[in-house]
Amino acid sequence: MRILGIETSCDETGVAIYDSKDGLLAHDLFSQVAIHAEYGGVVPELASRDHVRQILPLISKVLLDAKTTFNMIDGLAYTSGPGMVGALMVGACVGRSLAYAWKVPSIGVHHMEGHLLAPMLEKKKPDYPFVALLVSGGHTQLVEVKDVGDYHILGESLDDAAGEAFDKVAKMLDLDYPGGPAIAELAKKGRAGELKFPRPMTDRPGLDFSFSGLKTFTLNTITKHRGDAVLPDDQTIADIARAFEDAVVDTLKIKCLRALKKTGSKRLVVAGGVSANLRLRERLTECVDEVGGDIFFARHEFCTDNGAMIAYAGCQRLMAGSCESLVIDIRSRWKIDNLTPLGEG
Repeated sequence: MRILGIETSCDETGVAIYDSKDGLLAHDLFSQVAIHAEYGGVVPELASRDHVRQILPLISKVLLDAKTTFNMIDGLAYTSGPGMVGALMVGACVGRSLAYAWKVPSIGVHHMEGHLLAPMLEKKKPDYPFVALLVSGGHTQLVEVKDVGDYHILGESLDDAAGEAFDKVAKMLDLDYPGGPAIAELAKKGRAGELKFPRPMTDRPGLDFSFSGLKTFTLNTITKHRGDAVLPDDQTIADIARAFEDAVVDTLKIKCLRALKKTGSKRLVVAGGVSANLRLRERLTECVDEVGGDIFFARHEFCTDNGAMIAYAGCQRLMAGSCESLVIDIRSRWKIDNLTPLGEG
């Protein structure tokens, strides 16, 4: 089955073609980072308008790259939530319209299910069941995964997601948007252990996260060290970036180990934009190795939003017989454990 996947949940337009026999045939992505950088965050209206401009040229390009014509497409998959309503509507309308015109089935895909399954695009794939850490700008969740669609949330952020905290701290330090890569780069110059930041909610049982207090602690640290200046000196800023990154990474590591212990699983999947962070990958790999487990990541280009993960997730559901009516149904909020297990929808 050959599926065209479309991703437009936020500020990246992604398109891909996945074949159930031959794997990923082609994919492309247009990032809106430059558009939103001057605002320090995503402007929904600008994001929606740019999706409209980019999506059809991207689809044409990916079809050409995959040496595929429209009559070779067996189904359409698009992100139907969670995400920004205007952005989701662009992908949903185009996906539904093309499916109708090409007389093929289509399906709306959960954005975080796409991230969760992105490591399945790699040569090294996890077997079910496993524990997944979904960590991005909008979500931080630990999920027990028994099969496609069979998910149980073990813990999640009670306030800011990890990626959101990175963006906000980067803004405090006058760094470029997006904040995750900017802080990670600056943290390389920071001195390990020079500043000690708290590891939130690790001193109590449970698997939930909270990063708002860490964000406030960072702001207080900046204020304490800046004196009469707008910001502290360059070395102190680097030390703050390092201490903040270490605190987030250690918190995620501690909770992941707890989740593996609770479920008895030896397999950990890490997905979402923040999973591209090299320090996070190193720490999680070390700790999973220590307990004799296996860890799985998507390649860096598939950590952030992309069409390939949507095409893959949609292919699994369409092959299992799932299909939706022509009604366009998008959801800005959508809990991943409300999904239907594979083959039951």
